[in-house]
Amino acid sequence: MRKLESMQSRSAYALYMLADTLCTGAGMGVPFFNIALGFVVGWVAAGRARAQTSDLPAALRLVLRYALLTCAWTLLLMLVLWGPFALKYLDPSADLSQTGIPLILYDPRASFVGWVVLMMLISPFLQLLTTVFAACVRLATDH
Repeated sequence: MRKLESMQSRSAYALYMLADTLCTGAGMGVPFFNIALGFVVGWVAAGRARAQTSDLPAALRLVLRYALLTCAWTLLLMLVLWGPFALKYLDPSADLSQTGIPLILYDPRASFVGWVVLMMLISPFLQLLTTVFAACVRLATDH
């Protein structure tokens, strides 16, 4: 962990982008592993922020910036991955019940919209929350 915390920012972000892309592939497009990666990123981000400043509000601002950067990469991946799939909604002849998504809202069109919104918008936000949560836990427990 110390090596990750002392790494240059560009190198650390490039390593994160690679890990996040691999997590996206491992989850076959469903960003469960990306959200879980947020815990590790938050822990490391808190260590990096604490090494740069001893002021807690400044460290929290750095953590939030790191979390937003990581969330932006996941959002971009999800838009690239699920964006073309979302265009099926505009096709009036598309049978949305046969797309393979869970039909959890009783209506194929509503389930399709819910699934696409979950994958493209809510999942990156959940990753942001896990990153900030893990960083806050580390900042609260470090002495």
